[in-house]
Amino acid sequence: MQDIVKPATRILIVDDHPVVVFGCRSLFASDHSVRIDEASDAKSGHRAFVSKRPDVTLIDISLPDVSGFELMRRIRKDDPDAKIIMLSTNDDPAFVVRAVEMGAQGYVSKADDTKILVKAVRKVAAGDNFISPQLAEAVTFSGAAIKANPASQMTSRELEILRLLGRGDKIVEVAEALGISYKTVANTTSLLKQKLGAKNHSDLIRIAVAIGMN
Repeated sequence: MQDIVKPATRILIVDDHPVVVFGCRSLFASDHSVRIDEASDAKSGHRAFVSKRPDVTLIDISLPDVSGFELMRRIRKDDPDAKIIMLSTNDDPAFVVRAVEMGAQGYVSKADDTKILVKAVRKVAAGDNFISPQLAEAVTFSGAAIKANPASQMTSRELEILRLLGRGDKIVEVAEALGISYKTVANTTSLLKQKLGAKNHSDLIRIAVAIGMN
């Protein structure tokens, strides 16, 4: 009787840090049932997702063009069933909650043990959800802090606009990056000032930096 060959697990890593990508490749180097593709920004990551249709996509929240949150939104638009794990240096429980709300099946800190990432990939590939234990505990005991975090008050689009403004992009550049009109960005910026109690543009940038969105 012929053995049934198990199909390879295809992983797409979207991260602009070569050390992280190399580390991920090394983790699965001895596992010949895993195939890894990579991309260094959201634009190429989205293109790779559409062409490769990976089983699991690992996305760094802080990408050089738009954020991992925005990339996840774009991927989910193409494939609502995409299995996504967010990778981040930002361990704020509010970001973990936001990622799960947006549809991420996994969230792993870059400070976690490498075995945690391997476990996350295995779990999510099998159809389960996975948040690294340390972050899951932080979320459980940080209800008040999560509600107090400005990130909890914003839509995913507002978060993305705040992030881009926080890194110094002009309104016209934000509009171009997100493929929306100048007027939409300008109106959202005004709403953000009201929502976050920011007196001016500089205040918005300060808030973006304070919550780790830049």
